[in-house]
Amino acid sequence: MAKIKIRNTNETITGVEQVKAFLNSQNILYEHWDIGKLPDSLRENFALNEADTRQLLAVYDEEIRDLAKRRGYLIWDVIALSDATPNLEELLKKFEQVHTHTEDEVRAITAGNGIFIIKGSGDMGYIDVEVTAGDVISVPENTPHFFTLMEDRKIVAIRLFIEKEGWIAHPFSDPEFA
Repeated sequence: MAKIKIRNTNETITGVEQVKAFLNSQNILYEHWDIGKLPDSLRENFALNEADTRQLLAVYDEEIRDLAKRRGYLIWDVIALSDATPNLEELLKKFEQVHTHTEDEVRAITAGNGIFIIKGSGDMGYIDVEVTAGDVISVPENTPHFFTLMEDRKIVAIRLFIEKEGWIAHPFSDPEFA
């Protein structure tokens, strides 16, 4: 279940409903999908083959299509990151820089965990949103943010897009970021 830390105040927010309400106040979509639906072969599997990926997408087909219909997403895929991922350090350097996109950044976490660092509204400053299996988050377009892995460096996520080619990171320089 997601956990939020507001960097300016050190306040922590936990609990599905509290997290959802806070993120909603920041125009960030948060949902929680039933991770119990996953077969054992996909739990904690961070080296997915094509059959695993198809199975994962099939398990959550109803949830994916519902979210896509509500939010206008047209395509989806799966990303798996771990120490076994080729060029992991290069990928992380790309992810770990504050940036924006011209469409939402949507992730449905199915295994592992990570942190989205997102610029809050007004004078909120940056917030850390720790996501774990079952958490679904959509960082709105043009919202400064970045993503990083937790210490165990493992995550699997379903990604949804309007246009995969349109999902390009645009660097965002912000003196407030700390």
